[in-house]
Amino acid sequence: MRCVIARFPFELTKSGVLESMKGIKPEPVTAESVTIGRRHYPVKQVGQVITRQDRRDFSAAEVLRAMTQLGFTCHTLPKAAPLGILSSLQHASAMLGTPATV
Repeated sequence: MRCVIARFPFELTKSGVLESMKGIKPEPVTAESVTIGRRHYPVKQVGQVITRQDRRDFSAAEVLRAMTQLGFTCHTLPKAAPLGILSSLQHASAMLGTPATV
C-alpha cells in the first residue's frame, strides 16, 4: 500500500511492517499505540522504525492512518479521571473531620 508520511511516499505492506518490528522491544506506551503481533508499540516508535525518520518529522495521526489501512489494531489512550482531587465541599468536610459518635 502506498502512503505518505512526513511528505515522503512509502510502499508499506503488513508483512513488511511485521518483519521490520521483529526483535524491536516496545517502549512504554504513553499515548496512541499499535498492536503488532502480540505487542503494543507506541505509534511514534513504529513510525520511526518503518520510515527511518526522526519522530519529530511525522505526526502520530499519519502513522495511525497507515497502520489502520494495513489492518493493524490501533488504540488511543483513554482520558484518565483526575485522581485524588477533591471538590471544595469535600475539602471543607475533610478539614472538619467526621462527627463524633456519643
